[in-house]
Amino acid sequence: MTSLLTQEIRLSKRHEEIVSQRLMLLQRMENKSEDQNKGKASSTQAAKAALQRNVRLLKDIEAAEKSLQTRIHPVLPSEVAALETLYWASVEEYIPKWEQFLLGRALYPASSKNGNEAEDTIQKRAQR
Repeated sequence: MTSLLTQEIRLSKRHEEIVSQRLMLLQRMENKSEDQNKGKASSTQAAKAALQRNVRLLKDIEAAEKSLQTRIHPVLPSEVAALETLYWASVEEYIPKWEQFLLGRALYPASSKNGNEAEDTIQKRAQR
C-alpha cells in the first residue's frame, strides 16, 4: 500500500510539473503571438507611411515637371501662335506637290506670278 501511495504522490508531482510546463509554453505562445501582431501592425503602419510619402513625392515630381515644361515651352503670344498655325497649314498644302518633286516623279512645283506662292497664301490667310 505504501508503494501505491508513493507511486500516487510521484505521479501527482509529475502531473503538476507537466501542467506547469504546459502553462509556461502557453504563456510563451501567447507572448510570441502578441509580438507577431505588434510586428504586423508596425509593418502595416510603415507601409501606409511609405505609401503616403510616395504619393507626396509623385505629386512633387509632377509639379516640378509642369514647372520645367512651362520654362522650356513658354506660352506663345497669340500672334506667334496664329503665324505658326498658318505656316503648318501652308506646309500641309504644299506637301503633295513637293513630295512628287523630291521623289523625282514630277517637275519643280510652279510658282505664282510674283515667284513666291507660299508667301501669297500666307498673306491671303492673314488678311481674312
